[in-house]
Amino acid sequence: MISALKIKQAGRRFWVDRVSTIWMFAGLSFILVIPLAIFLGLLIKSLPLLYDQSIWTILSGTQWSPMKGNFGFLPFIVGSVLVTILAVCITAPTSLMTSIYITQFAPKRFLKMVHPVIDILAGIPSVIYGVWGILTIVPLVAGLASWFGIRSTGYSILAGGIVLAVMSTPYVLNMLIEVFRSMPVGLKEASLSLGSTYWECIKHVLLRKGLSGILAAFALGVSNALGNTIAVLMVVGNRVQFPSNVFEAGYPIPALIANNYGEMMSIPLYDSALMLAALLLFVMVTSFNFASRYVIQKSEVG
Repeated sequence: MISALKIKQAGRRFWVDRVSTIWMFAGLSFILVIPLAIFLGLLIKSLPLLYDQSIWTILSGTQWSPMKGNFGFLPFIVGSVLVTILAVCITAPTSLMTSIYITQFAPKRFLKMVHPVIDILAGIPSVIYGVWGILTIVPLVAGLASWFGIRSTGYSILAGGIVLAVMSTPYVLNMLIEVFRSMPVGLKEASLSLGSTYWECIKHVLLRKGLSGILAAFALGVSNALGNTIAVLMVVGNRVQFPSNVFEAGYPIPALIANNYGEMMSIPLYDSALMLAALLLFVMVTSFNFASRYVIQKSEVG
Protein backbone atom coordinates (compact mmCIF):
# COMPACT_ATOMS: atom_id res chain seq x y z
CA MET A 1 0.00 0.00 0.00
CA ILE A 2 2.85 2.36 0.98
CA SER A 3 4.83 1.44 -2.13
CA ALA A 4 1.85 2.20 -4.35
CA LEU A 5 1.44 5.61 -2.68
CA LYS A 6 5.14 6.43 -3.19
CA ILE A 7 4.93 5.41 -6.86
CA LYS A 8 1.89 7.63 -7.30
CA GLN A 9 3.64 10.63 -5.66
CA ALA A 10 6.79 10.06 -7.76
CA GLY A 11 4.70 9.96 -10.91
CA ARG A 12 2.94 13.17 -9.92
CA ARG A 13 6.27 14.92 -9.23
CA PHE A 14 7.58 13.73 -12.61
CA TRP A 15 4.66 15.21 -14.52
CA VAL A 16 4.70 18.46 -12.50
CA ASP A 17 8.43 18.88 -13.24
CA ARG A 18 7.88 17.98 -16.89
CA VAL A 19 5.02 20.47 -17.37
CA SER A 20 6.91 23.21 -15.50
CA THR A 21 9.98 22.68 -17.69
CA ILE A 22 7.87 22.76 -20.87
CA TRP A 23 6.07 26.02 -20.09
CA MET A 24 9.30 27.71 -18.92
CA PHE A 25 11.04 26.62 -22.13
CA ALA A 26 8.06 27.85 -24.15
CA GLY A 27 8.28 31.24 -22.41
CA LEU A 28 12.01 31.47 -23.07
CA SER A 29 11.55 30.50 -26.73
CA PHE A 30 8.85 33.15 -27.16
CA ILE A 31 11.16 35.84 -25.75
CA LEU A 32 14.04 34.73 -27.97
CA VAL A 33 11.87 34.60 -31.10
CA ILE A 34 10.46 38.13 -30.69
CA PRO A 35 13.64 40.01 -31.82
CA LEU A 36 14.03 37.66 -34.79
CA ALA A 37 10.37 38.15 -35.75
CA ILE A 38 10.74 41.95 -35.54
CA PHE A 39 13.89 41.85 -37.67
CA LEU A 40 12.33 39.63 -40.35
CA GLY A 41 9.10 41.65 -40.42
CA LEU A 42 10.94 44.95 -40.90
CA LEU A 43 13.29 43.40 -43.47
CA ILE A 44 10.42 42.02 -45.57
CA LYS A 45 8.65 45.40 -45.54
CA SER A 46 11.92 47.13 -46.50
CA LEU A 47 12.68 44.91 -49.49
CA PRO A 48 10.84 47.01 -52.13
CA LEU A 49 13.17 49.96 -51.44
CA LEU A 50 16.25 47.72 -51.20
CA TYR A 51 15.40 46.20 -54.61
CA ASP A 52 15.03 49.72 -56.07
CA GLN A 53 18.17 51.32 -54.57
CA SER A 54 21.40 50.00 -53.13
CA ILE A 55 21.81 50.01 -49.35
CA TRP A 56 24.93 52.19 -49.66
CA THR A 57 23.02 54.80 -51.69
CA ILE A 58 20.31 54.89 -49.04
CA LEU A 59 22.63 55.07 -46.02
CA SER A 60 25.02 57.63 -47.52
CA GLY A 61 22.39 59.75 -49.26
CA THR A 62 21.78 63.26 -47.99
CA GLN A 63 18.59 64.09 -49.92
CA TRP A 64 15.19 63.26 -48.42
CA SER A 65 12.49 63.96 -50.98
CA PRO A 66 10.03 61.03 -51.16
CA MET A 67 8.10 62.59 -54.08
CA LYS A 68 11.27 62.31 -56.22
CA GLY A 69 12.22 58.91 -54.87
CA ASN A 70 15.21 60.19 -52.85
CA PHE A 71 15.52 58.45 -49.48
CA GLY A 72 18.87 59.50 -48.06
CA PHE A 73 19.18 58.45 -44.40
CA LEU A 74 22.48 60.09 -43.50
CA PRO A 75 21.01 63.28 -41.91
CA PHE A 76 18.75 61.13 -39.71
CA ILE A 77 21.61 58.85 -38.66
CA VAL A 78 23.74 61.88 -37.77
CA GLY A 79 20.82 63.44 -35.84
CA SER A 80 20.24 60.25 -33.84
CA VAL A 81 23.92 59.81 -33.01
CA LEU A 82 24.41 63.45 -31.96
CA VAL A 83 21.35 63.56 -29.70
CA THR A 84 22.32 60.22 -28.11
CA ILE A 85 25.94 61.26 -27.53
CA LEU A 86 24.85 64.51 -25.90
CA ALA A 87 22.35 62.67 -23.69
CA VAL A 88 24.94 60.11 -22.59
CA CYS A 89 27.56 62.81 -21.92
CA ILE A 90 25.09 64.46 -19.53
CA THR A 91 23.57 61.31 -18.02
CA ALA A 92 26.68 59.20 -17.39
CA PRO A 93 28.68 61.49 -15.06
CA THR A 94 25.56 62.85 -13.36
CA SER A 95 24.18 59.38 -12.59
CA LEU A 96 27.56 57.99 -11.52
CA MET A 97 28.32 60.81 -9.08
CA THR A 98 24.77 60.79 -7.71
CA SER A 99 24.79 57.02 -7.16
CA ILE A 100 28.17 57.22 -5.38
CA TYR A 101 26.91 59.96 -3.08
CA ILE A 102 23.63 58.19 -2.31
CA THR A 103 25.19 54.79 -1.58
CA GLN A 104 28.54 55.76 -0.03
CA PHE A 105 28.21 59.16 1.65
CA ALA A 106 24.55 59.90 2.40
CA PRO A 107 22.69 58.38 5.39
CA LYS A 108 20.65 55.25 4.60
CA ARG A 109 17.38 57.04 5.31
CA PHE A 110 18.27 59.49 2.52
CA LEU A 111 18.22 56.63 0.00
CA LYS A 112 14.78 55.61 1.29
CA MET A 113 13.58 59.16 0.70
CA VAL A 114 15.16 59.54 -2.75
CA HIS A 115 14.28 56.14 -4.22
CA PRO A 116 10.53 56.87 -4.61
CA VAL A 117 11.38 60.16 -6.33
CA ILE A 118 13.63 58.33 -8.83
CA ASP A 119 10.88 55.78 -9.49
CA ILE A 120 8.37 58.59 -10.09
CA LEU A 121 10.75 60.25 -12.58
CA ALA A 122 11.13 56.91 -14.40
CA GLY A 123 7.36 56.52 -14.65
CA ILE A 124 6.54 59.98 -16.07
CA PRO A 125 5.21 59.69 -19.67
CA SER A 126 7.62 60.96 -22.30
CA VAL A 127 5.08 63.45 -23.67
CA ILE A 128 5.21 65.30 -20.32
CA TYR A 129 8.99 65.50 -20.60
CA GLY A 130 8.43 66.87 -24.12
CA VAL A 131 6.06 69.60 -22.91
CA TRP A 132 8.47 70.45 -20.10
CA GLY A 133 11.25 70.66 -22.70
CA ILE A 134 9.24 73.10 -24.85
CA LEU A 135 8.38 75.32 -21.89
CA THR A 136 11.77 75.24 -20.15
CA ILE A 137 14.68 73.78 -22.12
CA VAL A 138 13.92 75.30 -25.55
CA PRO A 139 13.89 78.94 -24.25
CA LEU A 140 16.96 78.16 -22.14
CA VAL A 141 18.85 76.84 -25.18
CA ALA A 142 17.73 79.85 -27.28
CA GLY A 143 19.08 82.19 -24.60
CA LEU A 144 22.34 80.22 -24.34
CA ALA A 145 22.77 80.38 -28.12
CA SER A 146 22.28 84.16 -28.18
CA TRP A 147 24.89 84.42 -25.39
CA PHE A 148 27.33 82.74 -27.78
CA GLY A 149 26.21 85.04 -30.63
CA ILE A 150 24.34 82.27 -32.47
CA ARG A 151 20.79 82.67 -33.75
CA SER A 152 18.63 79.73 -32.67
CA THR A 153 14.96 79.12 -31.95
CA GLY A 154 15.98 76.70 -29.19
CA TYR A 155 14.52 73.71 -31.03
CA SER A 156 17.84 71.99 -31.49
CA ILE A 157 20.11 68.99 -31.04
CA LEU A 158 21.13 70.36 -27.62
CA ALA A 159 17.50 70.64 -26.43
CA GLY A 160 16.86 67.07 -27.59
CA GLY A 161 19.99 65.83 -25.82
CA ILE A 162 19.10 67.56 -22.53
CA VAL A 163 15.51 66.25 -22.50
CA LEU A 164 16.72 62.76 -23.40
CA ALA A 165 19.34 62.91 -20.64
CA VAL A 166 16.71 63.85 -18.04
CA MET A 167 14.51 60.97 -19.24
CA SER A 168 17.35 58.41 -19.18
CA THR A 169 18.84 59.41 -15.82
CA PRO A 170 16.31 57.56 -13.57
CA TYR A 171 16.90 54.25 -15.42
CA VAL A 172 20.69 54.53 -15.29
CA LEU A 173 20.68 55.84 -11.72
CA ASN A 174 18.53 52.96 -10.44
CA MET A 175 20.91 50.39 -11.98
CA LEU A 176 24.02 52.14 -10.65
CA ILE A 177 22.55 52.30 -7.13
CA GLU A 178 21.97 48.54 -7.21
CA VAL A 179 25.55 48.00 -8.48
CA PHE A 180 27.07 49.89 -5.54
CA ARG A 181 24.65 48.40 -2.98
CA SER A 182 25.52 44.84 -4.08
CA MET A 183 29.26 45.27 -3.41
CA PRO A 184 30.67 43.38 -0.38
CA VAL A 185 31.13 45.59 2.68
CA GLY A 186 34.32 43.70 3.52
CA LEU A 187 35.94 44.94 0.32
CA LYS A 188 35.55 48.56 1.41
CA GLU A 189 36.58 47.85 4.99
CA ALA A 190 39.73 46.04 3.84
CA SER A 191 40.71 48.99 1.65
CA LEU A 192 40.12 51.52 4.43
CA SER A 193 42.05 49.39 6.95
CA LEU A 194 45.09 49.55 4.65
CA GLY A 195 45.14 53.33 5.00
CA SER A 196 43.37 54.53 1.86
CA THR A 197 41.08 57.54 2.06
CA TYR A 198 37.38 57.12 1.43
CA TRP A 199 37.63 58.64 -2.04
CA GLU A 200 40.67 56.47 -2.91
CA CYS A 201 38.66 53.43 -1.82
CA ILE A 202 35.81 54.42 -4.14
CA LYS A 203 38.07 55.29 -7.07
CA HIS A 204 40.47 52.33 -6.92
CA VAL A 205 38.34 49.59 -5.37
CA LEU A 206 34.60 50.11 -5.76
CA LEU A 207 34.65 51.59 -9.27
CA ARG A 208 37.05 48.87 -10.45
CA LYS A 209 35.03 46.11 -8.82
CA GLY A 210 31.75 47.40 -10.25
CA LEU A 211 33.09 48.31 -13.69
CA SER A 212 31.11 45.66 -15.56
CA GLY A 213 27.86 46.67 -13.84
CA ILE A 214 28.54 50.36 -14.47
CA LEU A 215 29.21 49.69 -18.17
CA ALA A 216 26.02 47.62 -18.38
CA ALA A 217 24.01 50.49 -16.85
CA PHE A 218 25.46 52.98 -19.34
CA ALA A 219 24.82 50.57 -22.24
CA LEU A 220 21.17 50.16 -21.30
CA GLY A 221 20.92 53.93 -20.95
CA VAL A 222 22.28 54.45 -24.47
CA SER A 223 19.94 51.81 -25.91
CA ASN A 224 17.02 53.50 -24.20
CA ALA A 225 18.13 56.91 -25.48
CA LEU A 226 18.49 55.72 -29.09
CA GLY A 227 14.86 54.67 -29.29
CA ASN A 228 13.11 57.44 -27.37
CA THR A 229 10.74 59.30 -29.64
CA ILE A 230 7.95 61.58 -28.52
CA ALA A 231 9.81 63.93 -26.16
CA VAL A 232 12.74 64.30 -28.55
CA LEU A 233 10.67 65.06 -31.65
CA MET A 234 8.87 67.81 -29.68
CA VAL A 235 12.09 69.76 -29.03
CA VAL A 236 14.68 68.76 -31.63
CA GLY A 237 13.32 70.84 -34.52
CA ASN A 238 12.72 68.01 -37.03
CA ARG A 239 14.64 69.57 -39.93
CA VAL A 240 16.44 67.40 -42.48
CA GLN A 241 19.96 68.84 -42.42
CA PHE A 242 23.47 68.33 -41.10
CA PRO A 243 23.68 70.48 -37.96
CA SER A 244 26.92 72.46 -37.84
CA ASN A 245 26.56 73.04 -34.10
CA VAL A 246 24.37 71.79 -31.25
CA PHE A 247 22.13 74.86 -31.42
CA GLU A 248 20.78 73.86 -34.85
CA ALA A 249 17.81 71.60 -35.47
CA GLY A 250 18.17 67.92 -36.32
CA TYR A 251 15.97 64.99 -37.19
CA PRO A 252 16.61 61.66 -35.38
CA ILE A 253 15.35 58.39 -36.89
CA PRO A 254 12.62 57.75 -34.24
CA ALA A 255 11.18 61.22 -34.93
CA LEU A 256 11.17 60.50 -38.69
CA ILE A 257 9.11 57.32 -38.18
CA ALA A 258 6.72 58.84 -35.64
CA ASN A 259 6.11 62.01 -37.67
CA ASN A 260 5.48 60.36 -41.03
CA TYR A 261 4.10 56.87 -40.54
CA GLY A 262 0.44 56.78 -41.55
CA GLU A 263 0.74 59.85 -43.77
CA MET A 264 1.54 60.12 -47.46
CA MET A 265 1.55 56.33 -47.82
CA SER A 266 0.28 56.75 -51.38
CA ILE A 267 3.83 57.81 -52.37
CA PRO A 268 5.67 54.82 -53.89
CA LEU A 269 8.26 53.23 -51.61
CA TYR A 270 7.54 55.68 -48.76
CA ASP A 271 6.16 52.94 -46.51
CA SER A 272 9.16 50.75 -47.34
CA ALA A 273 11.55 53.63 -46.54
CA LEU A 274 10.04 54.14 -43.08
CA MET A 275 10.24 50.40 -42.40
CA LEU A 276 13.88 50.49 -43.44
CA ALA A 277 14.41 53.39 -41.00
CA ALA A 278 12.93 51.24 -38.22
CA LEU A 279 15.12 48.32 -39.28
CA LEU A 280 18.18 50.57 -39.23
CA LEU A 281 17.35 51.75 -35.71
CA PHE A 282 16.84 48.13 -34.62
CA VAL A 283 20.22 47.11 -36.06
CA MET A 284 21.94 50.11 -34.41
CA VAL A 285 20.55 49.28 -30.97
CA THR A 286 21.26 45.55 -31.35
CA SER A 287 24.82 46.12 -32.58
CA PHE A 288 25.49 48.51 -29.73
CA ASN A 289 24.19 45.97 -27.22
CA PHE A 290 26.40 43.21 -28.63
CA ALA A 291 29.43 45.53 -28.59
CA SER A 292 28.61 46.51 -25.00
CA ARG A 293 28.36 42.86 -23.96
CA TYR A 294 31.76 42.20 -25.50
CA VAL A 295 33.34 45.13 -23.63
CA ILE A 296 31.67 44.07 -20.36
CA GLN A 297 32.92 40.50 -20.72
CA LYS A 298 36.43 41.80 -21.44
CA SER A 299 36.32 43.99 -18.33
CA GLU A 300 35.14 41.02 -16.22
CA VAL A 301 38.00 38.86 -17.52
CA GLY A 302 40.50 41.67 -16.92
